[in-house]
Amino acid sequence: METPNSSLQGIFNKTKNESKWIAESQQRRYSSKLLEALRLVRTKKPPAPSRAFQEAADRALAVAARGRSRWSRAILSSRRGFSIHKKKKRAVTGCSRLGERADGLFRSRGKRFAGVEVERRRRVLGRLIPGCRKLMLPKLVEEAGDYIAALEMQVRAMSALTELLAPSLIRSPPYTI
Repeated sequence: METPNSSLQGIFNKTKNESKWIAESQQRRYSSKLLEALRLVRTKKPPAPSRAFQEAADRALAVAARGRSRWSRAILSSRRGFSIHKKKKRAVTGCSRLGERADGLFRSRGKRFAGVEVERRRRVLGRLIPGCRKLMLPKLVEEAGDYIAALEMQVRAMSALTELLAPSLIRSPPYTI
């Protein structure tokens, strides 16, 4: 019998092994988008250059993902200044505490604690990945695997870019704000 942990591990391994971010063509596409975005940031001279560079790198990563994942769509929509899904405030009805039933009875302490702990960790993971706050655990783990692979590619591209530009940075005057 397959346990929930083993099925989640299988999803994570599948996502990591079959990731589209390993391909060299994807790496080249992202690198060219990153260079283009960084050139634009440098010519505009924004008030907070470090934040602008971070946003440019994230946006280039999302463009390279072609909007196929939830996190890439969230990055692209948030950088435009609007969100696809507007939140509506809901009226508070009934019990809002986790583990409490409408009739006021509680579940057994052990089961409630384990469920609350898993839910807390799911919420934390959902906050770390753009656009994934309300996903259910299996889909969240799949998105997390894709996002991690994309970030690994981003690190490789930025490391290569740093190695390429390091000699020219030593010779050129420093970038002033």
